[in-house]
Amino acid sequence: MRVTLPSGTPAELATPAGTPALGLALAPDIGGLRPLFDELCARLSAEHGWAVCAPEPFPGHESMPVPERLGAVGKLSDKRVVGDLVAAADRTGAARTAVVGFCMGGMYALKAAGTGRFDRAVSFYGMIRVPQDWRGAGHAEPLDALRGPDACPVLALIGGRDQWTPPQDVAALEQVPHVSVVRYPDAEHGFAHDPTRPAHRADDAADAWRRAIEFLGG
Repeated sequence: MRVTLPSGTPAELATPAGTPALGLALAPDIGGLRPLFDELCARLSAEHGWAVCAPEPFPGHESMPVPERLGAVGKLSDKRVVGDLVAAADRTGAARTAVVGFCMGGMYALKAAGTGRFDRAVSFYGMIRVPQDWRGAGHAEPLDALRGPDACPVLALIGGRDQWTPPQDVAALEQVPHVSVVRYPDAEHGFAHDPTRPAHRADDAADAWRRAIEFLGG
């Protein structure tokens, strides 16, 4: 069901019967909330007994096409986007919380991992450094957040052919002590979360999801 976070941002919330085993803040890809993520929230909640809350990354611009979103990322603010992920975790009402993100949302999951709010974080092919075209006054670097004193354990799932996560960035990420990196050598960007994408790789996706669920304790 759709809910509204304190910032006014719409979010999808799926809750299990009874007390949730985990509260999961889910950061969508740049395309934002749509049936793909509504269904993912519902599935994760039903299969694992989690409360899952996914905020829209571009509130007030839900109909903005992806090419325009790509050009607008630099105007986003970590304070608002990461703040919405923290608020999403609060909205789950769960005692233990985690954050998971995909693509751009994976970048924000890395940033949110440094807040001290989450017990675990999983980034599916999130940008490890803010891409040049996305840089702006409201953006801090994911690596800086991960090196902070309050950062939680992180699992990063990376495609070996992903131009958004170049090898030098992955190497830097692997140097952070509490980050575990799993590389899929033949995978491109977005290989796991959307079966309709040409980049989808069923075997790699199944392995990545298995690792993510185990890491989250589901």
